[in-house]
Amino acid sequence: MPAALAQARAELGDEALILSTRRIAGGVEVTAALDHEPPVPPPPPPPGQTQPADLAALRWHGIPAPIAERLGRGPLPNMLADLLRFGTLPLEPPCQPLLLTGPPGAGKTLTIARLATRLVLADTAPLVITADGRRAGAAEELAAYTRLLGLSLVVASHPATLVRALQHRPPAAPVLIDTAGIDPFDHTHMETIAALIAAAAALPVMVLPAGYDPLESAEQAAAFAAIGVCHFIPTRLDLARRLGAVVAAAIAGSMTLSEAGTGAGATDGLTPLTAEFLAARLSRMPVPRTRATRKVPDANPQYL
Repeated sequence: MPAALAQARAELGDEALILSTRRIAGGVEVTAALDHEPPVPPPPPPPGQTQPADLAALRWHGIPAPIAERLGRGPLPNMLADLLRFGTLPLEPPCQPLLLTGPPGAGKTLTIARLATRLVLADTAPLVITADGRRAGAAEELAAYTRLLGLSLVVASHPATLVRALQHRPPAAPVLIDTAGIDPFDHTHMETIAALIAAAAALPVMVLPAGYDPLESAEQAAAFAAIGVCHFIPTRLDLARRLGAVVAAAIAGSMTLSEAGTGAGATDGLTPLTAEFLAARLSRMPVPRTRATRKVPDANPQYL
């Protein structure tokens, strides 16, 4: 027995607890264990604060590593507010005309319709202009929305006609200008948009879908920023799971995040984009799914 106890302490250390001993055929049996204290969980954050950002979640969203490391140094809403710009679109009079630009299919026309709907519901009638003279059916698509809102649609696809259209702007009325989808790396396309911005003295807003490759989105945002685009509306947040492109584009273009396309409706498809809203989305990771299996009943031999 002394030899067995000595062996137990030699293997487990002097802190080992001897739980039981008994004689068995050919020797003795000693049951020993180590009494480790359970790990102490970290204290909960103070009220109103959150834990530092989860780097695994940020990397899953595709946020570039240097940006993810900066965001991971503290509570995510606070770090986003420090790193990005958040604000509202200037729609209260007196305000500059808003000109929406972006690649084809980004959701510019639908965003114009949503902003117009918001203004009409607030008893403000905006002047809606389409400068998209390239895409077939572009004016008809926007006209379908404006008719439902009781608004007129002005077609002005050239800087000179845009200037004349703005001369008929009702006093203090907000102006929403839709444009054709463009390639931000095509100098001719960018010169056309820059001319429209200058003619209207407009505040240019980039519309870009979420879920794109973050580096591609960052390069597009930098190209739009070079012609003075300073606001950013990411769309399709209801469909995109990874939002690294939103963060990368906002940083690359030094743009203000103001609204987010979050649904298909005209009345509820835009959501104010805040640091808290974006932090909540960036903290999400999908729950791994297990493949469902179905048991196939045994075949009846008489039918084989």
